[in-house]
Amino acid sequence: MSDKKLGKAGCFYDIYERSATANKDVTHYCPGCGHGVLHKLIAEAIDDFGIREKTILISPVGCSVFAYYYFRVGNIQCAHGRAPAVATGIKRVYPQSIVISYQGDGDLAAIGGNNILQAANRGENITVFFVNNAIYGMTGGQMAPTTLIGQKTTTTPRGRSQINEGYPMKIAELFSALEAPVYIERVALTDPKNTNKVRRAVRKALKTQMENKGFSLVEVLSACPSGWKMSSVQAKEWIDEAMVKHFPLGVFKDRTEEVQPSEAKRHVFNADDLHKKLDIPQNIQASREIRRTASSNIGQNARIIIAGFGGQGILLLGVGLAQAGMQAGYQVSWIPSYGPEMRGGTANCHVNLSDKRIGSPIVSKPDVLIVMNLPSLDKFEDCVQAGGLIVYDTSLIKKSPRRMDVSALGIPATEIADELGNARVANMVMLGALIAETSIIDKEVVFDALPDFIKRKNLISLNKQAIEKGIEFADSLVSVA
Repeated sequence: MSDKKLGKAGCFYDIYERSATANKDVTHYCPGCGHGVLHKLIAEAIDDFGIREKTILISPVGCSVFAYYYFRVGNIQCAHGRAPAVATGIKRVYPQSIVISYQGDGDLAAIGGNNILQAANRGENITVFFVNNAIYGMTGGQMAPTTLIGQKTTTTPRGRSQINEGYPMKIAELFSALEAPVYIERVALTDPKNTNKVRRAVRKALKTQMENKGFSLVEVLSACPSGWKMSSVQAKEWIDEAMVKHFPLGVFKDRTEEVQPSEAKRHVFNADDLHKKLDIPQNIQASREIRRTASSNIGQNARIIIAGFGGQGILLLGVGLAQAGMQAGYQVSWIPSYGPEMRGGTANCHVNLSDKRIGSPIVSKPDVLIVMNLPSLDKFEDCVQAGGLIVYDTSLIKKSPRRMDVSALGIPATEIADELGNARVANMVMLGALIAETSIIDKEVVFDALPDFIKRKNLISLNKQAIEKGIEFADSLVSVA
């Protein structure tokens, strides 16, 4: 028994080959740091429950990230604060797995605050171990959301002030107010008595997930002697004397007895009746078998970037393409770019139309680039795939694309729209040119989709005219050629 508890848990690697330190036999944590102790308690629980082979540990930026040095389980590193979002995705794809989100206070309570809040509010069946040492321990000892009033850090050299920096966040109390979480407890790594409570809390949190009962979070008050500029003994005393006064220990929510286990079943999305659910008549799904012009190599799968000034209908053009693509039977995605770009730079959106499932909505190497101002051409021209297509508005862009390994279609979209009486339909002129130049989408499908993305019904006829004019202009170029 003593060998089992005093020796290294089987859940740890024998040699820490992943560690960047010279000594691969020991952990790299500072003397007195609580991470190593918490690691041991989690590892022992995983071993005792026999769940190592199906455990996946999610760790983000901060000292927490180094857990992958030591745990012989599935490991995923993610962006700062995003561990709950990644954990949600992993758990939903692999519902039989045991998913642990291991996070520090700067990560969970600051940049990741909304991620963890939403995961808890949804009641995701994951286990969160939240290490609260009241400081950004990895990046220089800055103030964290949990830094105490009066506590000195590199960014609060005179001590945190409630007037200037506000009050420390009480995560356990905050989350216990939500309906969905099942088990929330705050514990502390100080003396043996408290450490034993941490051990029990770790096991209960994991058991809650193993029984498919829902979201659990264990907040662990932990020392950071290096960041606090204290000895290990002083740091543990400070937890008892200062931290526990503001962060009282105990169980803040426990519904484990009343909650019934849910079924650990992967939800598989079924698109067979999607048109019915979206109230889209089946008869508008047109064939994608249409003619292609010789000037383009674009087939029936396309990654598209649309860019221009804010106010040119850039995002609407992307929505229209995605809507029509969905009604034509494509897998689709659309993602916009907001922010200050919308005020005169290069507002843009990414659209995917594919006959296969789409892995990411981000388009880094577009097959098609539609640009309606010069800054957008300058910004995105180089990223177009060789053999791709650039459609550009010659009314506003007075130079041709310089690339010789792509097709280029220049169309005076803004002038054509002006002739129709409304410059705002220039985006639909560009869409018409795209329809004429490629086999991506059929005109009739786009027409059928117009009422779904053009909300002002009196403008639908004008938008149809703009699309027709774009098709006519592109076809005239082919005829001349």
